Amino acid sequence: MADPATPKLPLEIEDIKKILPHRHPFLLVDRVVELEPDKRIVGIKNVSANERYFIAGPGGVPVMPASILTEAMAQAGAVLILAKPENQSRLIYFMGIDKVRYRRPVTAGDQVFLEGTVLRLRKAMGSLRGVARVDGKVVCEGQMTFALGDLKPPE
Repeated sequence: MADPATPKLPLEIEDIKKILPHRHPFLLVDRVVELEPDKRIVGIKNVSANERYFIAGPGGVPVMPASILTEAMAQAGAVLILAKPENQSRLIYFMGIDKVRYRRPVTAGDQVFLEGTVLRLRKAMGSLRGVARVDGKVVCEGQMTFALGDLKPPE
């Protein structure tokens, strides 16, 4: 029997927008295909040629900036944490990154699989290991620390 706290998969963009506060052009997770609460998530970022942030890499080939790729991994992890019913009224803050390595460039047409695995999880903070893959090959990996805060009511 399915856990009622686990969202029905796959999560499409409209489902993700109900979980994350990010919006276009800075919403970087297009779909979630795996989600194990408090453990692991796999999201997808479809990389399009008309993304505003592309920079010319070696030979003039546009590549996704490493900082944007890191943010995409962090957003997938944020979906994992914020999808829990008790966290739905909270915000998640990206507090730090460690041991991040960029292995290969990401270019237009790539489909990036964003995997987040919980390393440590407490009531108000935690850390995740993120791995981004294209065609099964690691393009980026690292550890991210986050903190949870309460939404402030409008004044």
